[in-house]
This record gives sequence, C-alpha cells and structure tokens, in this order.
Amino acid sequence: MGILLFFVIALSILYFSHYFLYLSFVHFFSVSGTGRKLVLAVILFLLPTSFLAVEIFARRTTNPVFTFLFFSSTLWLGVGLTLMVFFALAWGAWGATKAVAHSPSPALFGGVAVVLACLYSAYGVWNAYHPRTEEFTVKIKNLPPDWRGKKIVQISDVHLGHILGASFLQGLVEESNAQNPDIVFITGDLFDGGDGRLDELVRPLDGLKAPLGTYFITGNHEIYLGVDRAYAALRKTPTRILDDEMVVIDGLQIIGVSYPQQGFSKDVAGVIQKLPGFNPHNPSLLLYHNPTGVAQAKEAGISLQLSGHTHHGQIFPIQIISRLIYGKYYNGLHVEGDYTIYTSSGAGTWGPTMRTGNHPEIAVIHLEPA
Repeated sequence: MGILLFFVIALSILYFSHYFLYLSFVHFFSVSGTGRKLVLAVILFLLPTSFLAVEIFARRTTNPVFTFLFFSSTLWLGVGLTLMVFFALAWGAWGATKAVAHSPSPALFGGVAVVLACLYSAYGVWNAYHPRTEEFTVKIKNLPPDWRGKKIVQISDVHLGHILGASFLQGLVEESNAQNPDIVFITGDLFDGGDGRLDELVRPLDGLKAPLGTYFITGNHEIYLGVDRAYAALRKTPTRILDDEMVVIDGLQIIGVSYPQQGFSKDVAGVIQKLPGFNPHNPSLLLYHNPTGVAQAKEAGISLQLSGHTHHGQIFPIQIISRLIYGKYYNGLHVEGDYTIYTSSGAGTWGPTMRTGNHPEIAVIHLEPA
C-alpha cells in the first residue's frame, strides 16, 4: 500500500505540474481557440506519459531508436521542471509589473522564461557529462600508521545503462587513475536499469589502478536490476564485492553494508556488530549507499561513513526535497566528534541526463590522524 500510495502521489505531481505548464503557455502566449488548446494539452499529456512508457520497457529493449526515445523522454522531465521554475518566476515578475504598469506584455515574460529555461537546461546536459573531483581531508582517531596520508577515491551513483555507458565509465576510471589513489570505493547505483550489456558496461573497471583494491556495495538500483545480475558482471572484473562483510587492511576495518531488499529496512548497527572480528574501538570505514543510519553508525563506533544516493538533488530545486528527506546529511562532509560522514553528489544521473544547481563528482579523500 505504501508503494502504491507513493506512485499515486508521484503521478499526481507529474501531471498537475504539466497542467501548470499548460496554463502558463496559454497565458503568456495567448493560445486561443479550442483546436490549439487541445493540441497543446495533448502534447503536454504525452510528454510525461512517454517517460512512463520508456521506463516500463527499459528492461526489455535495447536498440539505438529506443535509446534516443529514452534520452529524449527522460530529458524532458528535467527541461519541464526547469521550465516550471522559470514560468513561476515569470508569473511573479508579470504580476509585479502589472501592479505598476497598465498592460505589460505577457509574451515578453513568457519568452524570456522559455529562453532562460532552454539555456539553463543545455548547461545542465553539458554539466552532467563533465564530473569534477571534490578533494578534502578526513581526520580519523587512532588511524593506523600505514594509512596516514593514504588517498581514497569514492565513485558513486554512476547509473550505467541506456544513456551513460562504458565510455562514460572509462572517463571516470581515467580521472580516478590520475589521482593515484591507494584504494577505490564504489558506493552503489553503479547500474541504472535493465540494460543487458552489463559485462560490457563494467569492462573499464579492469583498468582501475589502486594498490589496495577496488570495493563495491549495492545501491537501490542494483536491487531493481537484480543483485545477482550485478554481482555476476562485477565478478568478471577485479572489483571486490562487500555484501554485509568486513575486510581489515593494515589495521583499518572496512565494512560494506548492502542496500536492503525492497520493502525492508536495514539494521546497520546490527549488521556491523555481528561481523566476525569487528572491534568498535578500532578505526573503521563504513560503505553504505544511503546517508542514513547515522545514529546507528555512531553507536557501532564507525569512524568514517561514505554514502551517496541523493545526487545532491540533481536538478534544481529538488535539492530542497532531498534536504527535507535526509536532513543535513543529504550532501557533503559532516564531522561530529570521532564520526565523519561524506555524502557524494554522485558521478552520473538518473532519469534526465542533466545536472543543474550542483556538479557530478569523484570524491578524493585524504586520510590523516586526528
């Protein structure tokens, strides 16, 4: 029932937002006549409907035509949201102008809104394909001597699939190698959906260079895809999977907690405390896709938690919603006593291949003793 309610709310928001676009086009561009209004209404109904259709068939179809339709229909969600923001600003500006002028031209305000939305969306598409490196230092209490000055690369939320493919991952691998990391962590949502070329998609991971290895945990999209399928592809690469497991490297406990199955929650502290050999008094690093379970991680004695999932909202103004859901941990670095959490904005995109109001990233973390 909870899932059904979520979809009902999501669909309601999706179609009512397009009704707002309909009213805005009619007002600002003086769309008149039953025929023209009907055509506009049909277009604005089909655009979100096409997104729902391609999502349904995404797991069953892979060909260039479908890829183009998938890219276009999902991109519209980002463009449409951006257009809504600029139309909202146009309504406000037009209303304020009308209060001091007799007959401001609605077309001028609407035209400016459309042009700015298109320019901002174009920037968002370019931005999505150009991840940046985010570099910072984390101090850990009782950090083993062998880890002092070591460098970690965190790659999260790549979402390989119909749009972002092996060439995109290859770029991330090359950027990671340029940082000369000692270890690489992939913190979930490496895959996006049901694209059948999983082995081909992850082949660039063979080229990742990190003396202490590459480690992977699942995110929610691996659950949607099928964890066994994701694991089967990754086991053909040098990547080590941590499925509610711990490895100890030179005195540092590295713990990977898998994303919970659909409809279930995860007792992160319970998983950690049951790990053979885990010592809460020794320094530890937790990989968990969601930036949640902070109180549990602190209770378990975790020193550093690396998460992702939120994409920093990906498209403005979704950052506001992400902040409401995850609180201050929705993005960035937070230090609280002996505990530190970093939530990456992620390297890829879900849905629209577009990023506004934030940047895709590869996190580069330097470890130092506290």
